[in-house]
Amino acid sequence: MNGLKKILGIVWILVALVVAYFGITVMGIPKITSGKQEDLVFGIIILFILVPIVSGGMAIFGYYSLTGEYSDDKI
Repeated sequence: MNGLKKILGIVWILVALVVAYFGITVMGIPKITSGKQEDLVFGIIILFILVPIVSGGMAIFGYYSLTGEYSDDKI
């Protein structure tokens, strides 16, 4: 079970990288450069608030899983 947790930790880190890439290139930068006021506000919220929270949280969760913080033998 601990081996599966380590593998899933790698998966979570990779998902965090994909979410960060998608959030920056598809949701963030195009909204900021569109020129509309409502798109600018949404793009800033995506880039500076949501992407760091979501991708950072997934990456930290994956790191903890990879290093064994969630292993069964730690009580």
